[in-house]
Amino acid sequence: MHYSFFFAYTFSETQSYVLNFHGRVTQASVKNFQIVHRSDDEYILMQFGRISEDVFTMDYTYPMCALQAFGIALSSFDSKLACE
Repeated sequence: MHYSFFFAYTFSETQSYVLNFHGRVTQASVKNFQIVHRSDDEYILMQFGRISEDVFTMDYTYPMCALQAFGIALSSFDSKLACE
C-alpha cells in the first residue's frame, strides 16, 4: 500500500495551521494529520485531529484496520508532547 502523510501547514496570513478535515476536526494542533492514497489526494485513508482541549477524533477507512489506525494515532502523541 502506498500512501502519503499530510500535516497541517501554516497559513501565512493568520499564522495558523490549515488542513481540510471536512468539518471533523475543529481546533488547530501540531498533532492534526491526514493519510491519503498516493495516487489520489481525495482518498483519505485516515485523519486524526483535535476537537477540544483534551479530545481528539480519528477516522479511518479500508484498507486500514482499527488496530493500525489506533497505533498510528498513538504515535502522534509520542514525539509531540512538548510542542503544546
